[in-house]
Amino acid sequence: MTEQKAKLEQQLWNIANTFRGKMDADDFRDYILGFIFYKYLSRKMELYGNKVLEPDGIAFSEVEGHPQEVELLDALRDAALDKLGYFLAPSELFSELARRGNAGGKNNFILGETLLTLVIFYLFIFVNLNQLIIN
Repeated sequence: MTEQKAKLEQQLWNIANTFRGKMDADDFRDYILGFIFYKYLSRKMELYGNKVLEPDGIAFSEVEGHPQEVELLDALRDAALDKLGYFLAPSELFSELARRGNAGGKNNFILGETLLTLVIFYLFIFVNLNQLIIN
């Protein structure tokens, strides 16, 4: 069993090394941890948005394009900032970026759009870090 475990560990390291390419392991770690954190906060926002909208019979993903989109997003933004310390619109969620990236079974991930969303998100988080830590 130990030999099998060692082979599995080596395969996992080989996959990780192939995936990160020429990027330094420490840089890759920071990159991946950032995406994991973004995914976690996106999921937390989605769950919170669904909870707030449940009495209205609206899912968080249905807000954009809704006849009362502006009012709903404003109310959700205020509530999320008070409760969570941050806000992401449905189109800014990790799941939405991944869905668009996998559209049609092709690799259509729009890097510029993803980077812009991440930069805005990180700037917002760091500016509001004190409130995020307190909550």
